[in-house]
Amino acid sequence: MTNIIDYVKDLDVPNDDTVRINCPSCKSYKTFTVTNNMGSLVWNCYKASCNLSGGARVRLSVDDIKVIGSKKDTIVTDTFTLPEYIVPHNNRQNLMQFCTKWRLDADKHDLHYDVREDRVVFPIMDNGTVVDATGRSLANKIPKWKRYGNNPLPYTFGYGKVAIVVEDCVSAAVIGSEIYVGVAILGTSLSEEHKKFLSQFSTAIIALDPDALPKIFLFAKELRGYVDNIRVLRLEDDIKYLKDKDLINLHNLTPKEKIWN
Repeated sequence: MTNIIDYVKDLDVPNDDTVRINCPSCKSYKTFTVTNNMGSLVWNCYKASCNLSGGARVRLSVDDIKVIGSKKDTIVTDTFTLPEYIVPHNNRQNLMQFCTKWRLDADKHDLHYDVREDRVVFPIMDNGTVVDATGRSLANKIPKWKRYGNNPLPYTFGYGKVAIVVEDCVSAAVIGSEIYVGVAILGTSLSEEHKKFLSQFSTAIIALDPDALPKIFLFAKELRGYVDNIRVLRLEDDIKYLKDKDLINLHNLTPKEKIWN
């Protein structure tokens, strides 16, 4: 195989685009993706037995630069407004019972209440602004979780330097702290927006449910080139239950400088 950097650059992937092709290393069918994000190329093969991944910088074309400039000129900030039936929690009894069960602080987590569908609502923030929200049924209604907008950002909580990748808001809210930022992907797959968001962290620990082991290792592969230090936490139970053994293993996986700094 030719030099992988030259091979990827020769694909000439346009800015803000992704191509999926046969892997040049393991030859698997369409398991190899290359993404160009503002001149930063990231490539990865998603076959578990293939280790081909990496990143490199390329020059943007004049046309790409013009497109980026035009997008900046035409972007309109679409501010999300909570629907009028979503109100402050006001210590509503069933919502407070939910908080007690999961060791949540309704005020600290800025929880709201959906009076129409009886849901606890978790706001999704971006630079201090509510850009979306997701609600969890308090009455076991279907769907259990509901997204109120269409912003691609994950739900996050915490103030630390280590990202803990989880599936749902409760897990992210429970594990978020001065050391960790709980990052809830709110689904079953990592989007490009999730990867770009996680790229701000030097360490990400993937802590999905115990029965999601294949997906855990897939996520670890997909984050190559975005996060320098990717670690996998094998849980005995969902992280939101805060089992002693899981917390000990999480502590052991956490870089010590992230704990003490």
